[in-house]
Amino acid sequence: MNSSSFSLQELNIQVKESIKHAFSSPVWIRAEISELHENATGHGYFELIEKDEDTDNLLAKGKANCWASTFRMLKPYFESTTGEQLKVGLKILVLCSVEFHELYGISLNIKDIDPSYTLGDMALKRLETIKLLKEDGVFNMNKEIPLSKTPQRIAVISSETAAGYGDFIDQLMNNAEGFSFYTKLFPSIMQGEQSVDSIIKALDLVYSHQEKFDAVVIIRGGGATADLSTFDNYDLAFNCTQFPLPIITGIGHQRDESILDLVAHTAAKTPTAVAEFLLFCMNDTSQYLLDMQATIINFVEGKLQQETNRLHQLSVQFPAIVNEIVYKQKLKISLQGQGIKNAALSLLKEKRTDVLMKEKELILSSPEVLLSKGYSLTSKNNKIVKSITQLKKGDKITTQLKDGDVQSIVE
Repeated sequence: MNSSSFSLQELNIQVKESIKHAFSSPVWIRAEISELHENATGHGYFELIEKDEDTDNLLAKGKANCWASTFRMLKPYFESTTGEQLKVGLKILVLCSVEFHELYGISLNIKDIDPSYTLGDMALKRLETIKLLKEDGVFNMNKEIPLSKTPQRIAVISSETAAGYGDFIDQLMNNAEGFSFYTKLFPSIMQGEQSVDSIIKALDLVYSHQEKFDAVVIIRGGGATADLSTFDNYDLAFNCTQFPLPIITGIGHQRDESILDLVAHTAAKTPTAVAEFLLFCMNDTSQYLLDMQATIINFVEGKLQQETNRLHQLSVQFPAIVNEIVYKQKLKISLQGQGIKNAALSLLKEKRTDVLMKEKELILSSPEVLLSKGYSLTSKNNKIVKSITQLKKGDKITTQLKDGDVQSIVE
């Protein structure tokens, strides 16, 4: 037997002592959470990994635990400070005691956590996501979609049981102005690992009925602000930039804007603020229409007054106008009458001359005048004889002369 050999236990004991000597006090360790479980007694069990930043290949892996007495304090402290749940995928900076057990091997016992490290990493990822969306040319696409002047048909993506959803509906439906709205809820998981896929599925469902809506509202109520990374997710943000309807967000937290807020058409801080924005749009349009109505009424009233004044002036001027028209018509008629009279006199004179000429002609051609000139008239049975053919032998004829008649018998 080789005197320099070790039993496995002896080796592990020596390794344990070496680690205890080398890591006599806790050390800060940077790692990413790949697994996390909390058991019934409140202990937290982690699997930590490190990846190559360029290739994403796994470089190291180790187990860590955080006993219940510590985990109950660290977990809410971390989540309230970062606004994130302590979950798989986060990069963390933890203070650990390095321990080695002969049976269970090396393990890390978490004593403390530095939220600022995680916040820095989250901020870096957030900036990278924003940069990528801008490089893809989609960052402002949803903002460019025109929002209806009267956004009354609203598709709502929210948790059905969320207080924020109830507040939104109450604010919208019970508005003092009496505006009517139609809302349709598309239920979704709004936090946790399934939230991104759930919201995208809800968007897809809205898309299949897009003609029924004026806008999409994505709201998440107030309260705990853990798991806000959902709204910094690239896939969710990209889907929203491509959506054909304006998206209005009310994530319900007062911290920095999420990426979803940045790419949405309009971002409000809370669900009730979204309702107030929609009411503002309606009220703004209503006021515009009222102003237009007042403008039209004033215009019509002005026109009516103008025409009334004009009619009044005409009514005042009417008698004079009528008298002038009557005078002109009388003058015209008088002139026309005088013309007719002159024309009649001229015609009468002309006709009188004609009559005199005819009378003269008749006088000149009368029997008396003819007889006085030496002519005579022969008649048979009181009828003037104009042709010899009217006579025969033995006919009695009368010849009228200037100073008497002569009786004759035709031989």
